Amino acid sequence: MNQQLSYNDPRNLAHRLLDGIREGLAHMGLADAIDGRYDKWIYFVVIILASLLVMYLLRIVAGFILQRIAQHRKAAFIREIVDSHIVPRSLWLIPPAGLHVMLPFAFGSNTTTLDYLQRVCGVAIVIVLVNILNTLATIFWHTFYDNSRLRNRPMKGILQIIHGIFIALGCIISVSIIINRSPTVLITGLGAFAAVLMLIFKDSILGFVAGIQLAQYDMVRNGDWITIPGTIVNGVVTDVSLNTVKVRNYDNTTIMLPPYTLISQPIQNWRGMKESGGRRIMQSIIIDLNTIQFCTEELFEKLSSKPIIGNYIASNHITTHHQQSDDTPLDALAADSVETNLGLFRRYILHYLSTHPDIQHDGYTLMVRTLEPDMNGIPLQIYCFTTTTHWESYEVIQSQIMEYIAAILPMFDLYPFQNASGRDYIAQSLIAQGYSPEDAINGTHSTIKENK
Repeated sequence: MNQQLSYNDPRNLAHRLLDGIREGLAHMGLADAIDGRYDKWIYFVVIILASLLVMYLLRIVAGFILQRIAQHRKAAFIREIVDSHIVPRSLWLIPPAGLHVMLPFAFGSNTTTLDYLQRVCGVAIVIVLVNILNTLATIFWHTFYDNSRLRNRPMKGILQIIHGIFIALGCIISVSIIINRSPTVLITGLGAFAAVLMLIFKDSILGFVAGIQLAQYDMVRNGDWITIPGTIVNGVVTDVSLNTVKVRNYDNTTIMLPPYTLISQPIQNWRGMKESGGRRIMQSIIIDLNTIQFCTEELFEKLSSKPIIGNYIASNHITTHHQQSDDTPLDALAADSVETNLGLFRRYILHYLSTHPDIQHDGYTLMVRTLEPDMNGIPLQIYCFTTTTHWESYEVIQSQIMEYIAAILPMFDLYPFQNASGRDYIAQSLIAQGYSPEDAINGTHSTIKENK
């Protein structure tokens, strides 16, 4: 029995809209549209358009509300929700969910087309849900990571593992929807492909294990300066992820290496040096053995005329060893007597370093020592720590100390070993011609002309 529909009845409006669409399709050349052959596809398009319209309107409203909340609430969690756009992403559930619910009204309840379309909608819903879960995991991770003591640890790989688990579950459920089988059947069947999966995801598995060890033992953090012996890795760690560790070398090149490299090879991490506040100086200068001699009164008199060295000798009452009584015990660190010019020089440089404003004094090793002699001479080593770990400042301090040592060395009648150069051969030829050694060694042309 036909029911009389009023003009304002929504069903009457829907029928009028459907008739208008039929006539429009007929004018476009689809005469069968008048008979209702395409009604189900018309419903299908209308459902899609209506779902998209609802989603668009809700996104506008939700975006406005979230912006107002973010303006009044400065919490990090609220800011993460706004920046991640999780609400707009969640609203993408409306089109596939609306289609899945409304499709039976358009295609009936038992048609093959309905079954296929509903499977597609199911896969779309799973994809959107996986995206939402990954976004939520990222939000909670950033909120927790930024406000915990694990901030500097390389935990990014764990977040990527969580994303990978959600994606893997989404793929399994999607395939089960497409083939119309239970997900447990697919999970059970994955055991047969375990070897293949381990081969395909070998780097990811090793990276995950390495990431756990790096985080557990706090081996490497973002910002650490690391070097790997035998490789060109010498720079700052900029990122530690599941499959890649990025290191920016000091020549501004970027090196990518797998995370398990950091646990399978010995690495040198300079973080301890930075945290200690002092960087080591360990430099040597080789002393010519022929210039080492016993201290004499003449040497003390010559050094006393030098303001800096003379004040040091006078204030510390330094004497030669033979001036002490034989009954007086000799303390290697506290004795005020020296036997050789090299010993006196060592004590003076130790005093110089102990009063240097850029050298650590308390709790750090500070010594000047001689190493094993070799065919070139006897190395004199400086071992101390600077008060800064800044690279450029450290190099300046180290250079200043070594330059000072090289400049003051001849005042103690000590000379460094140096291979013969062109100037040495010229000096030798001048001596052979009758010039004095002083003029030949210091020998400018003006001095030679004056002597002539």
